[in-house]
Amino acid sequence: MTEQSSQIKNKKRVADHGEVFTHEREVQAMLDLVEHESFRIDSRFLEPACGDGNFLAPVLKRKLERVKQRYVRSQSDFERNSLIALSSVYGVDILEDNVEACRSRLFGIYDTTYAEAFGESTRADCLNAARTILSKNILWGDALSMLRADGSGDPIVFTEWTAVNGRKIKRREYTLANLLAYQPFEGESLFSDLGEQAFIPKPVREYPLVDYLELAE
Repeated sequence: MTEQSSQIKNKKRVADHGEVFTHEREVQAMLDLVEHESFRIDSRFLEPACGDGNFLAPVLKRKLERVKQRYVRSQSDFERNSLIALSSVYGVDILEDNVEACRSRLFGIYDTTYAEAFGESTRADCLNAARTILSKNILWGDALSMLRADGSGDPIVFTEWTAVNGRKIKRREYTLANLLAYQPFEGESLFSDLGEQAFIPKPVREYPLVDYLELAE
């Protein structure tokens, strides 16, 4: 298969949806421009037309490589930090089959990395937590309208996962529209380091703290 043909599935999808996949060479070059952030475990990446994960897969590989370097001697530390790395990767696509393929691809990368580090000691609870994270982070929707693509008219809602007190994870949900809107903070002095008013989005839902192995739904 030629490089050009591997970047499309078929001409109809290109005509109907403008679907063209970015080649890995270009993805790696873009990530090298933000090399520090691409390896930082908790830096968040959003791909608004994620396809089957051509951009997000290399991001996740870089993050998990850093987790292996730092935490392979402790399974619990590896698990918690690898889930944080996974939870920092977000994607939207207007085609449902791409969403399923992207989730499967990213889970495969996670599963393989975890198994390489701990073999038969891997835990089902951790893998189930990874599946839950991907179900909330890789979504079927239209990033232009910021609505789900299932015909419901509901907004795209992303989940923020934050590590708290070692093993605990705090989960908050935000609409994509709210995350992308500029909303200056109206209160006491919270400002960015550039002297601008800080943007503090309001969650549409919050969840109680849970252990990282209890994230699965």
